[in-house]
Amino acid sequence: GLELSHCVGTNPLGPAGPWRSGGPCKMKRVRTVFKPEQLERLEQEFLKQQYMVGTERVDLAATLHLTETQVKVWFQNRRIKWRKQSMEQKAAKLSQFGVIQPASADSTGSKDHEEDPVDVEL
Repeated sequence: GLELSHCVGTNPLGPAGPWRSGGPCKMKRVRTVFKPEQLERLEQEFLKQQYMVGTERVDLAATLHLTETQVKVWFQNRRIKWRKQSMEQKAAKLSQFGVIQPASADSTGSKDHEEDPVDVEL
C-alpha cells in the first residue's frame, strides 16, 4: 500500500507551533469515515450549538464511539463549511445588486455535491 510509515518531521509552513512538541510520532492521520448515523447526530448537535464544550464533546464522542479528537475536528470542519456557506449567501445577495459576480451557479448549498471537509492536522 501507499501508507507512510515514517514520520514526516519537516513542516513546510515554517517552524512547528508549540502544539507540535516533536513527541513520538503517533500513527499517520487517516481520514475518518463517519457512519451516516454518526453524521446525522453530529449535524443535529451542530444545529443546536456551533461550539462543543469539553464535557459534552466527551459524552457525544462516547455515544458515537468516536474519539474526542474526531468530534472536535468534525466541529471545526463543520464551522468552516458553515461560514463559507453564509459567506456565499452574502455574496449571492450582493451579486443581485450587481456588486460582484456570484461565486458559483448556485450557492444554495444543495446537498448533492457536498465536498469533503478539510482534514485538520493535529
